[in-house]
Amino acid sequence: MPTIDPLARFRDRLSLPLIAAPMFLVSGVELVVAACRNGVIGSFPTVNCRSSEQLDQWLTDIDIRLKAHADAGGKPSAPVCANLIVHRSNARLEQDLMVLLRHRPEMVITSVGSPAPVIGPLHDAGALVFADVASIRHAERAVAAGADGLVLLTAGAGGQTGWLNPFVFVRAVRAFFDGPLVLAGGISDGHALRAAQALGCDLAYMGTKFIATRESMANIRYKELLVASTADDVLLTSAFTGLQTNMLRPSIEAAGLDPDNLPLRGAIDIGKDIDIGARESRPKRWKDIWSAGHSVSGVTELLSVDELVARTSAEFREAAARVRPG
Repeated sequence: MPTIDPLARFRDRLSLPLIAAPMFLVSGVELVVAACRNGVIGSFPTVNCRSSEQLDQWLTDIDIRLKAHADAGGKPSAPVCANLIVHRSNARLEQDLMVLLRHRPEMVITSVGSPAPVIGPLHDAGALVFADVASIRHAERAVAAGADGLVLLTAGAGGQTGWLNPFVFVRAVRAFFDGPLVLAGGISDGHALRAAQALGCDLAYMGTKFIATRESMANIRYKELLVASTADDVLLTSAFTGLQTNMLRPSIEAAGLDPDNLPLRGAIDIGKDIDIGARESRPKRWKDIWSAGHSVSGVTELLSVDELVARTSAEFREAAARVRPG
């Protein structure tokens, strides 16, 4: 652990060393609020908002609802964490950043690019900046840029995924970085969460299981498909985004495509994320063709966030009790 623990400012507000992962078109106000009031860091991509103005509204609404929870005698809430896409393709980057600075978040996760341009302003606003990385080289660059922590995207994560084995990735990064690490990929229950902690991580992402909660924005058919699927139904393909992405085979088949005969890199002419006119009937990635991580095998029923966190906490305690000295 680092000499000064960056997470000390809110560790005592966490019921679990867990982040409800920021998921495109899934993570919204309801999911974030439910996670935070249960002692789990609630995160969401800023691009889930239709505009920077709506981002401001979301953050205000979340703050009001968590304050009401505290005023009613609830436990102190875990931090709210925005996920900021820092790639040049995000036309709203500057506007979304300005909104975040006004709200002074405790924690921000950057994705798809170097965090360097936003670290200074976010630090000035009091935020910890974690960088989402998928390779050792990118981890080294993020540390050199001044990131407070790293999210290690490993093989088995849902959506656009990493490719490194989590055991190898965590230990390789721990060789040069003693700051906070977050393991992303394969966290399906409290036992896996305890294993991530034993491996050397401070926190972990849980994504797929939060998709199948009542509070997520996911389509009910998507949630039901997660319950019906196992890790054998997850297909790693670059056909839809041009990047290696874990998608659900049954949703590909339902879209009239053959999962075993897909082009190699982003060549499928399907609808964009938001479509109009004649292309409206075409299947849309993320909206009709759905992603899941390998942890989908752990999704056995639809739960509320309250129920999911309570179950995960019990599993985490059970896993910790099984580790005995000697």
